[in-house]
Amino acid sequence: MAFELPPLPFAKDALEPYMSAKTLEFHHDKHHAAYVKTANDLVKDTPFENKSLEDVILATAKDESKATLFNNTAQIWNHTFFWNCLKKGGGKPGGDIAKRIDSDLGGYEKFAEEFKKAATTQFGSGWAWLVLDKGKLKVVKTPNAGNPLAQGQVALLTVDVWEHAYYLDFQNRRPDFVTTFIDHLINWDYVQRNLEAKHALAH
Repeated sequence: MAFELPPLPFAKDALEPYMSAKTLEFHHDKHHAAYVKTANDLVKDTPFENKSLEDVILATAKDESKATLFNNTAQIWNHTFFWNCLKKGGGKPGGDIAKRIDSDLGGYEKFAEEFKKAATTQFGSGWAWLVLDKGKLKVVKTPNAGNPLAQGQVALLTVDVWEHAYYLDFQNRRPDFVTTFIDHLINWDYVQRNLEAKHALAH
């Protein structure tokens, strides 16, 4: 069961002017594709060959000897999740997710501030996430390929703060990229679906 590069859930120019087609071309077609190729090469003829992405991530997350396999499979998962977090949207959500942000994080402005801080203070490469942790919303950051699965958390939203995610559009201005993501690119429908899926599993 080879890992596959999923197509983007939108046209490459669908997020302009906030994220350029050129960025998506490099990010998806080159970086994401490279993780898929490397992961497939690494699992070939090993016990991991027919396991799901999630199973491989969980099995390798705490095993230093499997760090390369973890990094590549986690990056496939993280990027696939990230693409679904994007659309021309952003701003304040409605519905259940808004209520949960109010009750767990002190309101949208507090969430935006905390999420931006996590994304901009992640030293070097990594990700900022909105997760469910023991039933509560929480903002966390992970270095490199780290992801919430390995921490027993449920991912609801992420932003990629590796330089390749924003350098063509924003150069070294990571804070501007993160603000643009929050204000214009969050797909709150997807975040809401992740929240609902978790509740469905819990009942």
